[in-house]
Amino acid sequence: MRRLVIAGGGIGGLTTALCLAKFGWSVLVLEQADEFSTAGAGIQLSPNCSRVLHDLGLQEALRARGFLPHGTEFRHWRDGRVIAASTLGTDVAQRYGAPYYHMHRGDLLEILLSAAQEHANIEMRTGAAVTGFSHQDNGTVLVEINDDTEAALALVGADGIHSLVRRGLWGDQQPVFTGNVAWRMMVPTAKLPQDMVRPMSTVWWGPGKHFVHYYVRGGEYVNCVCVVEKTGWQVESWTQQGEVEELHQDFAGWHPHVVELIEQADESALYKWALFDRPPMPQWGRGCVTLLGDACHPTLPFMAQGAAMAIEDAAVLSRCLARHADVVQALQRYEDLRRQRTARIQIGSRRNARVFHLSGVAAWLRNLAANRARQSTMDGLYRYNPLTAAEQTKF
Repeated sequence: MRRLVIAGGGIGGLTTALCLAKFGWSVLVLEQADEFSTAGAGIQLSPNCSRVLHDLGLQEALRARGFLPHGTEFRHWRDGRVIAASTLGTDVAQRYGAPYYHMHRGDLLEILLSAAQEHANIEMRTGAAVTGFSHQDNGTVLVEINDDTEAALALVGADGIHSLVRRGLWGDQQPVFTGNVAWRMMVPTAKLPQDMVRPMSTVWWGPGKHFVHYYVRGGEYVNCVCVVEKTGWQVESWTQQGEVEELHQDFAGWHPHVVELIEQADESALYKWALFDRPPMPQWGRGCVTLLGDACHPTLPFMAQGAAMAIEDAAVLSRCLARHADVVQALQRYEDLRRQRTARIQIGSRRNARVFHLSGVAAWLRNLAANRARQSTMDGLYRYNPLTAAEQTKF
């Protein structure tokens, strides 16, 4: 049985392990932390990635723990009028062949982790950091894991935005602060006025900032993510706590629904982090070592596609390895198929960071074109099928 090592036990790493195991690979998943984390907040799973999770047999678990939104709406920050809207629910499932889920990131991780633990082809180790790797003359890679080594046909760095595997391939690459700071919080639905939050993803657009909220855990909680343009604070960590008074000040004068959500925030579970940008990489891997997900294409959260891109990567990578006996050729094929699409998502997310925060005449013009632009974007994102992408003859 062919052996492959994955560095990173997050969404990308676990999905890749499951996809590869399905094609008969023996997979070793290395998690640097002492345990597999199920921390986080909300995540959106659009049809382009949910079709992969369904193909892995996870549909029942996703439906049990996720939320199927009726649509997406964009609203004016102060008066609440709907600027643009699109339907999801059964319409999106029929149009694109797979549903759109809102999930708690921890729930998705638990689903993936449980499936991986039950698979005979997958071995998982915690407290296991990749400290180095070297290509061998016989075409394999020797992976250094703490004080041990593991020989494999390939190494996949799915170890996130601060990837040690990427550093081993290409050295340190410094990101650039975008001038945006993001906040996240979870609000129990029971603490809110009945029907205040509609069963949709709602995005409030305002000058220099925006506020997003949607249901997770079957509607038990409302996940909130808000982004504010500011300077003087540049901590890139999802676990840095914020102060609710600062968040109140950031959204003073906004619509009462936004203010109410902030009022009900649990300050002990209110987090903020600085958003940094990294340009698309001209090359991901070398030989039998490659990268996946945030390790090679970290994406700003303005298209809700970061996790989706990692899940797409997993499906395409596994199918390239299934179709090509030569591992190096398979990894190059995977990179060639994925590099352009993920770069477009990175660039589009960067563009949305500006579009969401427009003011004055520019905002008025944006609002006029929003519905047409939204449908075009959905078609480009959701029609993509990573389960068949490796069959392309041109790319």
